Amino acid sequence: MVEQVIAVTTIVLTILLGLCVGSFLNVVIYRLPNDMSLVRPASHCPKCGNPIKWYDNIPLVSYIVLRGKCRHCKEPISFRYPMVELLNAILWFLCLLCFTNFIIAGNEMNWLRFIVSCIVCSTLLCVFFCDLDNMEIPEVFMLILLLCGIVLLLDHPSQENIMLKVFGFLGAGLLFYLVNLVFKLIRKRDGIGFGDIELIACAGLILGGYNTIFALVVSCVCGGIALVVLTIVRKHDKDEEYPFAVILTSGIALAMFVGPYVVNWYLGLMGA
Repeated sequence: MVEQVIAVTTIVLTILLGLCVGSFLNVVIYRLPNDMSLVRPASHCPKCGNPIKWYDNIPLVSYIVLRGKCRHCKEPISFRYPMVELLNAILWFLCLLCFTNFIIAGNEMNWLRFIVSCIVCSTLLCVFFCDLDNMEIPEVFMLILLLCGIVLLLDHPSQENIMLKVFGFLGAGLLFYLVNLVFKLIRKRDGIGFGDIELIACAGLILGGYNTIFALVVSCVCGGIALVVLTIVRKHDKDEEYPFAVILTSGIALAMFVGPYVVNWYLGLMGA
């Protein structure tokens, strides 16, 4: 009975904390690319400029209570804000599901991996929306992901794990660099942004070689499908740039949670 209470409490606290951190991520996503302070000014309505009171700034709840409108000017508030909060809470819940035994009995209990994975997921969420909005990835996110990869490497410093992580870091980064180099030689311009190269290299350090390959396959397939759909829906400009990190972060997140299962299934199928 006590264990069940602890498990439920942990799940609820993880979701609530995920929502609160998601609310802060909204500030980071908007202000960091615009070189604004994350502290001042206080949260305010982008339409009328009125400061948002604490009771109107409760993650997810305030948006529902206010029906998605500012209390003062009644202008609609972007659905982006509660969506980021909810996505972050869901990602943290999935980290709890995969890396602790509070939900699935028999899971390996790894608090360090759980905490680091939550940080990785929140960072990927920031990268997703920053690239979507500005086609840029602030360097601070790459530094956070790099540090997370190093921590995970030191958490399990076996020779096999180190080799897989180093292979993922160097191999994925070099692959994207060479692809961009070939593209630049042919088309005389960059085909992959340097931020994307840094992102996949950091992902390789976090995921390891096999899971990084899975993330790349998923990202390339989804990116190809998205490009075909865009070409069909509207006229495609061959020189138009697209935010590839939006697809790449989704593939990395998916690889974090289901990559090991898919990779083990595939290796078993191949008799490896």
